[in-house]
Amino acid sequence: MEESLSFSWSLAVYVSEWLIRLVMLFVIVNRHPPRTALAWLLVVFFLPWLGLFLYFLIGENRLPRRRIRLRKALLERYDGVRKLSARDGEKELSKIEERFLPAVTLAEKLGFLPIRFCNQTTLLADTDRVIDQLVADIDAAQKHVHLLFYIFAVDETGQRVGLALERAVKRGVSCRLLVDAVGSRDFMRQMAPSLKSVGIEVQEALPVNLFRIYVARLDLRNHRKIVVIDSEIGYTGSQNIVNADYGYKTLQYHDLMVRLRGPVVLELQKVFVDDWCAENDQFLDDSELTPCADEAPFEKGDAVQTLPSGPLFSVENYQRQVVATIHAARKQVTITTPYFVPDEVFLEALETAALKGVRVDLIVPAKSDHLLVSIAACAFYEQLLESGVNVYLFHEGLLHAKSMTIDDSVAFLGSSNFDIRSFRLNFEINMIFYGSSFTEKLREQQENFRKNSEPLLLSKWKNRPLYKQVIQNIFKLLSPVL
Repeated sequence: MEESLSFSWSLAVYVSEWLIRLVMLFVIVNRHPPRTALAWLLVVFFLPWLGLFLYFLIGENRLPRRRIRLRKALLERYDGVRKLSARDGEKELSKIEERFLPAVTLAEKLGFLPIRFCNQTTLLADTDRVIDQLVADIDAAQKHVHLLFYIFAVDETGQRVGLALERAVKRGVSCRLLVDAVGSRDFMRQMAPSLKSVGIEVQEALPVNLFRIYVARLDLRNHRKIVVIDSEIGYTGSQNIVNADYGYKTLQYHDLMVRLRGPVVLELQKVFVDDWCAENDQFLDDSELTPCADEAPFEKGDAVQTLPSGPLFSVENYQRQVVATIHAARKQVTITTPYFVPDEVFLEALETAALKGVRVDLIVPAKSDHLLVSIAACAFYEQLLESGVNVYLFHEGLLHAKSMTIDDSVAFLGSSNFDIRSFRLNFEINMIFYGSSFTEKLREQQENFRKNSEPLLLSKWKNRPLYKQVIQNIFKLLSPVL
């Protein structure tokens, strides 16, 4: 009798595993591009029940239907940002290098936000300086302060910004703070209640709970970093509201932020408003969100375009923008990123640029705070080196800046890593700068990172231990699901 029960149980497990494999084969192939599908099928076929559970949690790139409907309504409600920018006219567009004009058009079609001219830009590379300037701008605010961050830490930096918000709200300034529910979970528990008690509006983005797994995957995060003050001053980049060591006393983070003044700040405002309304259905008063005058406050300045990305968009828009711009490069492409897990299209763009004679430099941290992602990244280095891409390992801490420069003409700076997760899953914000002014400043900072890095030599890399090669290649197969 016991043998019969044991046989029946084993048969049931065997049959259920094959049912999972067959059903998921149909589901995964129909919902994912080939490389991602193969990675998920590998997991499901080797570990059917565990694979099914993981796919249920993080396999579907979906959001609640309510959020999708609200997104459409917001596009119509705040369409004034696009109409206002149309006044910049063809005269300013003529200043953009002709080979990059298609990139301007592409970015607008992908992110629904146009290029804006006559903006004042300040590149900030020191964490403390960023916070000093931010606190000073909050202290000078007159109408509103809007902050959106993935991490708002309960540390010295978080306390400084929190106190500045308290001072502002006491002056009658409207203060709204939106933080990611996972990245800022300690803040929501320990610090948010006291900020709310003095009148600061605090909202968590993409809250995690058991019900949410039925309507959206749990690891879709709002990874954006945005500050908008009085619709006149904006900040964005890679830095969170946290001490530079991020809690790692032996690992100093190196970030880049840009302080913006001018018409492009309205585009950052729009992205913040979209996210704010999506979380609490609170539509903000249009009169509060725009400056007093429509005209550009500066006669000269940089041409800048905002490109938000995330699962609400129908395609991986930042990936497409990056790839298209790399293909237009003639002399040099330089990328800094803490996490490098490329998809095939992005990888081929880098290789193609190098093979046609463009100098391609990839600067990544020698030590990472995400072990599995770091292992997967290592599996791509040999292929890149063989095609002529230069890989540099930054040794002076954790290089957290996410940037790219193309020749002396175009620069990218924002919150998005150059990896599959940022391209496909997270809500990100990136700025595109056209012209040599800002590009030269960013390239100078990238060069400082490169000088503090060790070049990775192909001959040395090929001689790494065999067990490391095997482990790295296994994680390379799984990279689409990391």
